[in-house]
Amino acid sequence: MRRLLPELKNMLPSAEIIVVNDGSSDDTQTVCEKHNVTVVNHAHPKGNGAAIKSGVRAAAGNTLIFMDADGQHRPEDIPCLLERFNTGYDMVVGARTSGSQAGVHRAVANDLFSRFASWMVQQPVEDLTSGFRIVKAAKFHRFLYLLPNGFSYPTTITMSFFRAGFDVSYVPIHTPKRSAGKSHIRPLRDGVRFLLIIIKVGTLYSPQKLFLPISAGFFLTGLGYYLYTYLSAGRFTNMSALLFISAILTFLIGIVSEQISALHYKDIDPNEEREGE
Repeated sequence: MRRLLPELKNMLPSAEIIVVNDGSSDDTQTVCEKHNVTVVNHAHPKGNGAAIKSGVRAAAGNTLIFMDADGQHRPEDIPCLLERFNTGYDMVVGARTSGSQAGVHRAVANDLFSRFASWMVQQPVEDLTSGFRIVKAAKFHRFLYLLPNGFSYPTTITMSFFRAGFDVSYVPIHTPKRSAGKSHIRPLRDGVRFLLIIIKVGTLYSPQKLFLPISAGFFLTGLGYYLYTYLSAGRFTNMSALLFISAILTFLIGIVSEQISALHYKDIDPNEEREGE
């Protein structure tokens, strides 16, 4: 951060710079005071999403730029993102290119997320989990209540923007090896988290696109098992009945989830600009 803050102030001298100190016990406060930068302090660690929400609530501008302070996100990429953003997009995301610092497991998981999200929204999603992005503040505020306190905030805000019909674009960036801090990835914990992200992608955008294939899988398995038992034993088994019931219940859950999801976006007009934007 000692290198990042001077670079940001030289590049964007009139910008409001806010650093969120998520309960760390280092010298963040001292460094920020030295560079005359606003600091938002958390009494204890709350998570990446909570830090983002605190920073957004403290910001006064109409345009928000999010980036990490550990050296992964380079200030020299900001002009490229701003150039694309100023062509009329509501959010521009820095998409990490091949060879960026993330480990193999992270790269594979991110590619899986992005492919799944692309299928859901029927548009190219080049990097679903990148935290380096520029966004219109008023539109970001509309989804603040949806953001989790943990690490899946980029997924949530990206899918929310697509679902609301806002314009999202991607600019290729390279993220070097982090110069500060360390990864907190844990295989078992994050395996569960990655699965939850996949579910969140589906439920935030179009639950039926997630639940309908699952329902169809139950139905086809039940039908296949029924034909097998009927031809081999001449009877309809409890397992077939269970699979058919599961198919119906999953389909109905999808319908209800679709209606609940729609409530998040019922008052949003993608062509409407709020005052101050």
